[in-house]
Amino acid sequence: MFETLGSLTASPWIYVVVAVSVVLDVFLPVLPSGVLVITAAAAAAAAGAAGPVGVPAQVPDILALLVIATTSSVLGDMAAFRLARRGGARLDRAIARSRRLTRAHDRLGTALARGGGALVVIARFAPAGRSVVSLGAGKTHRKVMEFLPWSVLAGMAWAGYSVALGYFGTQWLGAAWLGTAVSVVALFAAGAPAAFVIRRPVPTAAASAA
Repeated sequence: MFETLGSLTASPWIYVVVAVSVVLDVFLPVLPSGVLVITAAAAAAAAGAAGPVGVPAQVPDILALLVIATTSSVLGDMAAFRLARRGGARLDRAIARSRRLTRAHDRLGTALARGGGALVVIARFAPAGRSVVSLGAGKTHRKVMEFLPWSVLAGMAWAGYSVALGYFGTQWLGAAWLGTAVSVVALFAAGAPAAFVIRRPVPTAAASAA
């Protein structure tokens, strides 16, 4: 797998693969979009450290990678948002069966109604959190301008964190494979507290008054 990724990062196709993976993982959270972004950033750092000699003809550009990852994240969010907003009996049943989706709907609706969408940013780092929040925002019929700015901020935060992990991790550790491995662990470590936040029960009015 890593050999395949290594050859892919030397090709401009890495941008296409990253974009498609990031867009689709809102619907298929098992896709390793974060790993792809980190691997591409690590390859760029390793190639830069090697100097002009031996640098592949095509090397992932950090700025381009950051823009593509951020844009793809927002596009995927909005696709899920629009799908859930249109609704449908099948989607309604799927959401009703999911305690996590139902809980996220309650929390997200409350947060956006109060003018704050930090939950959207936090959920971007949680496993499947992006899916839950994007579908939840659409299902509760939030306005686009209530959700979109927070989606953009979430995409920038996630992409910036992932690219920084891969790039600086490789520069500090001196080996692309080691930088990638450590960075992936750090990415998943950030997901643990994010998952805890979005899974917390919504306080009831009585509890809030107390």
